[in-house]
Amino acid sequence: MTRISPFLTFNGNCRKAMTFYHNCFGGEIQFQTIGDSPLGKKLSLKMQEYILHASISTKYFTLMGTDMVEEQGLVQSNAVSIWIECMSKNELYTYFHKLVEKGEARQPIEQTYSGALLGGLTDQFGNHWLFHWRS
Repeated sequence: MTRISPFLTFNGNCRKAMTFYHNCFGGEIQFQTIGDSPLGKKLSLKMQEYILHASISTKYFTLMGTDMVEEQGLVQSNAVSIWIECMSKNELYTYFHKLVEKGEARQPIEQTYSGALLGGLTDQFGNHWLFHWRS
């Protein structure tokens, strides 16, 4: 079956962000720096430290990231949110409270008209997250 995985772009702070997300979600984390790539040795030491590819793999999802920003620079907007379908009410609250650290709760966790819980936030790295749980 096809699987969709979020791939986030950062502006030099991919390692910090992915380490933060790993502390929130657990799983296995991996980093590949630009210096680890075949072309990396041709670049400055500072560039070699940037993350070419990072991933966090759990049983249910993979979250990927990079510091490789396109020429126009990093543009963050509210056009995309990362939707987390939680397995329990406790999981929803746990993830929400961990990810909102130094961020902003845009939509506090509330019960919807259908009885589900829904909440949204923007994390400290400018990424938008939505959390959902239906009993």
